[in-house]
Amino acid sequence: MRHPPSFRVRRALVALLTAALAAVVPFTVAVPARAAAAPSNAAAVSGAGYWHTDGRRIVDAQNQPVRMAGINWFGFETSNYVAHGLWSRDYKSMIDQMKTLGYNTIRLPYSDDIFKGTQPNGISYANGLNADLQGLNSLQVMDKIVGYAGSIGLKVVLDRHRPDSSAQSALWYTSAVPETTWIANLKALASRYQGSTAVIGIDLHNEPHDPACWGCGDTNTDWRLAAERAGNAVLSVNSSLLIFVEGVQTVNGQSTWWGGNLSGVATAPVRLSVANRLVYSAHDYATSVAQQPWFSDPSFPANMPAVWDKYWGYIFKQNIAPVWLGEFGTTLQSTVDQKWLAALVDYLRPTSTYGADSFNWTFWSWNPNSGDTGGILKDDWQTVDTVKDGYLATVKAPGFSGGGGGGGGDTTAPSTPTGLAVTGTTASTVSLSWKASTDDTGVTGYDVYRGTAKVDQVTGTSFTDTGLTAGTSYDYTVRARDAAGNTSPASASVTATTTGTGGGSSGCKATYKVSSDWGSGFNADVTVTNTGSSATKSWQVTWEWPGNQTISGMWNASYSQVGKAVTASNADHNGAIAAGASTGFGFSAAPGGAGTPVLSCRAG
Repeated sequence: MRHPPSFRVRRALVALLTAALAAVVPFTVAVPARAAAAPSNAAAVSGAGYWHTDGRRIVDAQNQPVRMAGINWFGFETSNYVAHGLWSRDYKSMIDQMKTLGYNTIRLPYSDDIFKGTQPNGISYANGLNADLQGLNSLQVMDKIVGYAGSIGLKVVLDRHRPDSSAQSALWYTSAVPETTWIANLKALASRYQGSTAVIGIDLHNEPHDPACWGCGDTNTDWRLAAERAGNAVLSVNSSLLIFVEGVQTVNGQSTWWGGNLSGVATAPVRLSVANRLVYSAHDYATSVAQQPWFSDPSFPANMPAVWDKYWGYIFKQNIAPVWLGEFGTTLQSTVDQKWLAALVDYLRPTSTYGADSFNWTFWSWNPNSGDTGGILKDDWQTVDTVKDGYLATVKAPGFSGGGGGGGGDTTAPSTPTGLAVTGTTASTVSLSWKASTDDTGVTGYDVYRGTAKVDQVTGTSFTDTGLTAGTSYDYTVRARDAAGNTSPASASVTATTTGTGGGSSGCKATYKVSSDWGSGFNADVTVTNTGSSATKSWQVTWEWPGNQTISGMWNASYSQVGKAVTASNADHNGAIAAGASTGFGFSAAPGGAGTPVLSCRAG
């Protein structure tokens, strides 16, 4: 059976990145098939304290069920020794965007190299970016990322991705990194983050594959036995952590993705010293990573649930333990991949129907520089691939309560700044003011953001941004910061337009394309393009259906429908479109066969 090539393409690409890398090779993501409406946010916020398991569910310290619905953010496992993308963005801005998009968990890959005092490369400090990371080693930067993620209510799973930064390994050890080093470093992480409930568990080793076996009894190759040794070592340091155990490649002659074969659990389950701490993890991919026989089955994609049941889904369905799909991804360039992702999302169980009684997951990847899958972000490390993100909407889940991130000491973030207002503009400056925040130990300053870039840190409640372009609109937000480094959520944004001429006209056009039509319903994508010479602040698209179509859900825009008339307005994050640039939104509607309506677009 064909399986992914040794050290997949995406791993090879990211390992070669250096600090000098400022952009990645662009690729085109084809228009996909299925997306879905955003999940309900009606479920109660949960996630307090450390977590444990209850049958097939993960529950928090108050026994409330939780659903991990997150994203992989790689880089610590590469020769950059730090999460990627910080060469162009502030890490807090990146994490904020993850939360805004509805991801509640970050899987953070690393290699054992970071325990050698490695200094990260590939971080920009220009214009105040990542200012609090200067001079830190890789583990200290990881502390900052974990701390900030926890402070805004995201959880983190630490993933031992590779023994070193050069390549993925089939077994959990190599001649250079023996099992003793692997276990010692796992214990060091468990100790380092003890008391920080932002870190809810450790993925012991990424993608064991041939010659790794499951239940064969050979201590040199039996991954099930190694996982027991390592998991119990971690629990000896912190008995509250979840232990995530991936599968292997081949069991009883049947092969699938690296790390994706958990069929051996049925007869040889992992045995840990602490009850209710075990989560099994599978990986699953599409044809952009490698071909598999099930993709050419005449019944595809209807055959896929049986494939997933066989290798890992049965563990959940038989109430043996929770299952976490730790990696799955695709470029979405082929119809096969589009059908695969739509079927997989359905299999993972929609949150609106099943709540947290569902499969847990973290999508691969946040990064656009994954060579065989691409990412949720596009190549500029700013723009969201709304099509790919839209596929995941039905299985996203509510976020978790904050305050778990600091690793001890003060973990309470200041209150959100209010009253942000524009107090003056010139052709090249914007002046702002806001009301003071409060904090249990005192606010030490404020971070001012223009768009997603942090432009300054100030101690007062006013700021003037300089060096701007005349006749141009800019969006601003402010965050409060305390002495422990806890940062508040972002304030409400304000938009300011500098005086003078900056190309003064604004307008837009909207184009419409049906991405999939199955008769009883369909999905469509709308692209909104700024046809003017200055940036828009907002936009609105309207049309009338030629038939009796009704929209059931829309992503990256809000909408209303009265009879046949539909009005779609920008979301908070995509109202500003630079001159000549585009954004987009999508929706589901029924019935199918709608024809193409005439769209009108108005920019503000």
